[in-house]
Amino acid sequence: MRIALAQVNPTVGDLAGNTRLVIDWIERARAAQADIVCFPELVITGYPPEDLVLKPSFVRDNLAQLDVIRGATKGIAAVVGFVDREGDLFNAAAFLHDGELKAVYHKVFLPNYGVFDEKRYFVPGHRCPIIELDGVPIGLSVCEDCWFPSGPMAWQAEHGARLLININGSPYHYGKRAPREEMVGGRAADYGAIVAWVNTVGGQDELVFDGNSVVFDASGKVLAHAGSLVEDLLVCDVDTDRPIHHAPEKLRYEAEGAERLELQVEELTVSGPGSKPTSKIENRVAKPLEGAAEIYAAVVLGTQDYMRKQGFEKVVIGMSGGIDSALAAAIACDALGPQNVIGVRMPSRHTSAESLEDAAMVVENLGMQLMDYSIEPPHRGFEEILSPVFKGTKPGVAEENIQPRIRSTILHALSNKFGYIVLSTGNKSELATGYGTLYGDIAGGYAVLKDITKTTVYELCHYRNSLGPAIPDRVMTKAPSAELKPGQKDTDSLPPYEELDPILRGYIEDDLSPEELVAAGHKPETVARVIQLVDRSEYKRRQAPPGVKITPRAFGRDRRMPIVNRYNPNGGRPR
Repeated sequence: MRIALAQVNPTVGDLAGNTRLVIDWIERARAAQADIVCFPELVITGYPPEDLVLKPSFVRDNLAQLDVIRGATKGIAAVVGFVDREGDLFNAAAFLHDGELKAVYHKVFLPNYGVFDEKRYFVPGHRCPIIELDGVPIGLSVCEDCWFPSGPMAWQAEHGARLLININGSPYHYGKRAPREEMVGGRAADYGAIVAWVNTVGGQDELVFDGNSVVFDASGKVLAHAGSLVEDLLVCDVDTDRPIHHAPEKLRYEAEGAERLELQVEELTVSGPGSKPTSKIENRVAKPLEGAAEIYAAVVLGTQDYMRKQGFEKVVIGMSGGIDSALAAAIACDALGPQNVIGVRMPSRHTSAESLEDAAMVVENLGMQLMDYSIEPPHRGFEEILSPVFKGTKPGVAEENIQPRIRSTILHALSNKFGYIVLSTGNKSELATGYGTLYGDIAGGYAVLKDITKTTVYELCHYRNSLGPAIPDRVMTKAPSAELKPGQKDTDSLPPYEELDPILRGYIEDDLSPEELVAAGHKPETVARVIQLVDRSEYKRRQAPPGVKITPRAFGRDRRMPIVNRYNPNGGRPR
């Protein structure tokens, strides 16, 4: 049997556009002489549709689009994700064949953790169809239903399914692909069946989906692998000839944290699609992206889709001459094209000539546009306005933060006037510790580096330079500074980033206690200080713009801490 996995990039809510996308890729699969083409989870609605699902008209319209797709399946079978309504709402997969809707599968295991809240919208399914296509018994399932060894796929395999199709909307974070594939390949080996695992690709708000669709043979070996973070049609010839093992009519099991469920057997036979491939193809195994290349591609894709899917053409970035704005500019240029990226230098009395030169070199290397606006006149004006109330006080952070707020005003004025979107340039290390100015450098329409720590910023800069000149060496070697007062360095306010970032990863991503962080080798006083900074800065993070999620625990939907919160993980030490 020849199967095709359509690793496509739908847009949430664009029901008609997503339908055209699906039909286009059905035609591509037909041209490749595929017997069946499989699309990602909720491809008609886009994933995740969130509260759009609560609109009855949205559900109705998505069902109407499924009917349009059904009419495009003459001579081919297709598995398509959609929202089904049968009294309740279900996350569903339709099996379409030769212009008819043959079967519907309802997702059983509904994730409700991290970025997922499917139990808000859907109820668990109970049906578990097996469709025989051209003599091959096929089982359908959706995403998390693959995770549980005694779940629907096990039931289908025990009832003789030779091909198990699992459609997904599995979001990206670094380090996820390898264990995910190990799990899916393990299911194939456990069940003695071919597993075709198709994933969506593209950016949606803070999420990015990495694709990496894959087909495993019945021993768990990779037969074919799609590309990382790109749309792809993975066409694969599979040998479905293996003994069929029969099991009882029903299989009972208990879902983790859910009521006991009972899957009902539904078996049906449909005739083959007609013409068969004239010859076998060589199955393609693309080498997945890894390390800095993977992270960089994910951030570029997430940034590109956030702009493209909202209709923004140009972005504006404050160019400080530092490493963060340089990397943000490189990402923006690679995502949107340098002709659509405007850099703005906004020097103050504290800006060094070196910083101005470095910003200019980055702009020249990338081929983007540069504007210059001195903030000295408004800076003097604010000092004059505030001098009566500030009189007799010691200059400090309040005076320093006037500068980034002026810069933010300039960037947002350009945004309002010309329809640009402002890209903020703060990284995760700064956002975690509150090292940024509210309504100043934290403000923006999209935070490109929101989930990227400072040490990872350096790694990504080195990677980007391996693709072509972008970020000058001096930008990567000089000491980071906000340049809001003479001689200022980031280390005046924060531990060195090589000490800070491992503590942040342990505390934020792994939920380690202060004692566990100290046991891991970190200084007790540094741990206590960092935790205090993180916990006191929640109110700032709540007002930060969205940004691409690339770690297992990103700020925002992943990590939801109360702003008003008296818990002190440092024990008796004051916050």
